[in-house]
Amino acid sequence: MSGTEILRLEAVDVVRSGRRILTGIDLAIRSGEHWALIGANGAGKSTMLSMCGAEQHPTRGSVTVLGHQLGRVEIRKLRESIGHVNPRLQIQPRLTLTQVVLTGATGTASLMNRWEPDDALIARAGELIELLGLGAKRDVVWATMSQGERGRALIARALLNDPPLLLLDEPSTGLDVAAREQLLETLDHLHHTHPDLATVLVTHHMEELPESTTHAALIKDGRLTAQGPATDVLTTERVSDAFDHAIRIDYADGRWQARAGRAVLLA
Repeated sequence: MSGTEILRLEAVDVVRSGRRILTGIDLAIRSGEHWALIGANGAGKSTMLSMCGAEQHPTRGSVTVLGHQLGRVEIRKLRESIGHVNPRLQIQPRLTLTQVVLTGATGTASLMNRWEPDDALIARAGELIELLGLGAKRDVVWATMSQGERGRALIARALLNDPPLLLLDEPSTGLDVAAREQLLETLDHLHHTHPDLATVLVTHHMEELPESTTHAALIKDGRLTAQGPATDVLTTERVSDAFDHAIRIDYADGRWQARAGRAVLLA
């Protein structure tokens, strides 16, 4: 794609307590691209996503988010321009759906004391609630919402400030099959209605990728082993190598499926 560059990681290394977590990461993401970051547990996905979200600095190398290099920009201000969907976020259980979405303005899990949203922000929250098919639930409290409704609410929350970059950290966590499929339909609809939005979705399940996924990166032991157009990267050979296990990848009707593949030869 030829959109504006949204994110760039160059020669990024991350070392924590003497342990190398990421090594030599190079990645560029442009507006309108929808990336999947895939790897086994412990491969470095979460650490890499934290770089994309301006939540951690690299030990070596550079990370540029929305044209600003980490270490040379006010981090708090930059984070306001990044939407982050984390299903493990501990939302205050008595908040209504509308209130949950409005917490996206402050980046908190509850409404801040003495903070009042203006009419424009309330209207924006209402638009997003309708966009994500939750109009009938706007006054329902978080504690009584289904996991699927919570997932869509967190997406609306992340979009409140109209960010050019949306990060989704295993958004299908805890969802049953029906709720997962509804969430993926929501993401496809979101990508269609926001053509300039760049997204990065972290998962280790191929079935959790929406049809609108355009690019993919495979990470193994802190290194990117493949990246590029999703249909070129998510192949039997490359995924099997990334997971150190024979995995057969099937692609049909815009969706991927993984299963054990005894005939796969690992590199």
